[in-house]
Amino acid sequence: MSAGATGVGSLPGGDAREAAKTVTGSFEEFPYLAELPARGPGADMIGRSLGLLVDMYAHVEPSGWRISDRPGRDSKRARSWLGEDLDALEEFTQGYAGKLKVQAVGPWTLAAALELHGGEAMLQDPGACRDLAGSLAEGLREHLADVRKRIPGAQVVLQLDEPSLTAVLLGRVRSASGYRTYRAVDRQVVEGALRDLFSVHDGEVVVHSCAPEVPFGLLRRAGATGVSFDFSLLTEREDDAIGEAVESGTKLFAGVVPGTDAPLSDPGGSVMGVRKLWRRLGLAPGTLAESVVVTPSCGLAGASPAYARAVQAHCVRAARSLADNPE
Repeated sequence: MSAGATGVGSLPGGDAREAAKTVTGSFEEFPYLAELPARGPGADMIGRSLGLLVDMYAHVEPSGWRISDRPGRDSKRARSWLGEDLDALEEFTQGYAGKLKVQAVGPWTLAAALELHGGEAMLQDPGACRDLAGSLAEGLREHLADVRKRIPGAQVVLQLDEPSLTAVLLGRVRSASGYRTYRAVDRQVVEGALRDLFSVHDGEVVVHSCAPEVPFGLLRRAGATGVSFDFSLLTEREDDAIGEAVESGTKLFAGVVPGTDAPLSDPGGSVMGVRKLWRRLGLAPGTLAESVVVTPSCGLAGASPAYARAVQAHCVRAARSLADNPE
């Protein structure tokens, strides 16, 4: 059983075919639908996910994305780029059978990023947050059906990006003025909204956050089958939550390789921390390969194209090292 490897989501550059070719060439067993934010608003992760919404629209203001009453050119552009990316991926996955990951921003990070008409974040309005989560669920259902139709052999893994989740739970999201923060959202409300959203997909659902203090326990209870995180931000405080997650079957998508240009160690060295964590938790080394997927620490949009290619190949070799020498 080999430990898997895949990417997080974004890549540098703006050429959809080049990105699809790189991803399918690097991750032959676990490709993903690449995001290319360098193309501009609508190709960024927030804009791309707003383009998926059903009966809810947004446009770009100098301060960021704001809710609109009708579809405008920004949301049309987001949809058109997503279509281009899907066309390219479909071309390079002819006859493919196996895991395939698609990413979208989760409801809480979207609510923290999307502005209401007055300029405050949607996060401050519980009713608007519910509507947003419902619209996203509908849009994801359509998107996942489209992916399955285009790549019938794919076992689709849905990744929800929630980098603001911890800030939402702890009341750290800043208001428009920057002088105050929005009040923390009740954990039960957060967990319930995530659980409802996860249920739109009958396959694996992974939640990604490259922020510190990822709420492993909450995500596991909400039904995430995997958690994707920046391994370098873990502290021993998270040991118990990680141990419980692994023992309940949650997969760890461990971001062990820097997402921006940096010297790469040998592949075995990159996963040394994962082996140490396993020893510290007293977990059986034999379970490493089925519990861990190796990834970069975050998206690669800020990397050079050469480094982005090198990192993806490096992740595959690091995963192989983990599977061959779990001790």
